[in-house]
Amino acid sequence: MRAPRKPAQRLAMGAACLTLALAGAAAAAPALPDTVPGHPGTYYYYRGVDYGSQSLLHPLRLVINGGYGIMQMENRSNRPGDIHYATGARNVVDNLLHPQWAVSHSGFWDFFQREVLPVSFSAEGGQYWPNYMNHLLGGGMSYRAMEEYYRYHGVGHSRTWAGATMFCYHFLNEVVENDGYIGRNADPVADFWIFNPAGIWLFSHEKVARFFSDKLHMADWSYPAVWLPETQELQNNGQNYVMKYNLDREGHRALFYHWGADAELGLSTTDEQGRCFSFGLGLRAKNLLELDNLSKTVDLAVSGGFFYDRDNSLLASLQFARSKDYRYRLNLYPGLIKAGWLQPGIFLGVNDHERLLAGVTFGSLHHLPVGLGGNFFETH
Repeated sequence: MRAPRKPAQRLAMGAACLTLALAGAAAAAPALPDTVPGHPGTYYYYRGVDYGSQSLLHPLRLVINGGYGIMQMENRSNRPGDIHYATGARNVVDNLLHPQWAVSHSGFWDFFQREVLPVSFSAEGGQYWPNYMNHLLGGGMSYRAMEEYYRYHGVGHSRTWAGATMFCYHFLNEVVENDGYIGRNADPVADFWIFNPAGIWLFSHEKVARFFSDKLHMADWSYPAVWLPETQELQNNGQNYVMKYNLDREGHRALFYHWGADAELGLSTTDEQGRCFSFGLGLRAKNLLELDNLSKTVDLAVSGGFFYDRDNSLLASLQFARSKDYRYRLNLYPGLIKAGWLQPGIFLGVNDHERLLAGVTFGSLHHLPVGLGGNFFETH
């Protein structure tokens, strides 16, 4: 088993500490809430724009991108049909209903140190990292975005629907990650009983939601997933987030942080029209590694990317990393290219074997949860 190198651990830990420290200042955020004409309430993460990543924000896309996110790992299949759903669901439910049994092998304190307390730099003790970033902050923001989505579209009981959407997303995520494994698994215990509800509670507070939106410019920059009928693969899926912390009063320069299965830290520059160019370097999760059949960690590879957005809705990204599916990945989101009433989004990906993947999605058909793609060529 190969553990992450110490510089990688320090980078991840440092970014986590910085984010949590900024979150602690949420109560002092002075910015006013955002409103959308003709729609009651405040809107921080969904404003109904028809371009970029926000035009693709939809409950089904959230469930698919997040639920099947583990497929981005090198030691996982990209075919949803390969998943042992029944076995995974039974084992996840068993561990959730019997949390004491799930953590009893190594003990509660060991579980708490691995999964909850951000104090360890080791591979074996760093499972808290995705819990804080993807479940607490990312999951909390996604819940708020879904609540705003349902409210914007006039759906009653928007909080209930948002909670149900998040449950489907997180439960599918645990089932797919568990796959055919049977036995104790501490990961869903920490996710479901600690971080997921904590994230929903956190972003249900106006001051917190406003702070992460207005002060850290947090947004959903998830990939537009595509389905390959020929190979029955789901490609270009993954739940991603971004934050920008302004370095000047005008907001023209900002510290940039992008994360999901990868994490890149860099800089952004924004013009007067809200057009923003960002770049970052960091690390990407390659393989999911088992630790005593109880917790999981990852090994890492260098990653980087260039991003172009308008008003924090991502329009284009070019990313590179040594991963199984994409050495280079280009995403052009709906709104960057227009063809009459259609606004196609384009995906291109090339891996180390020069396998070219391509796909298309349409912002005007956002109720379709995935686009369509195919293999163009592959050499060995």
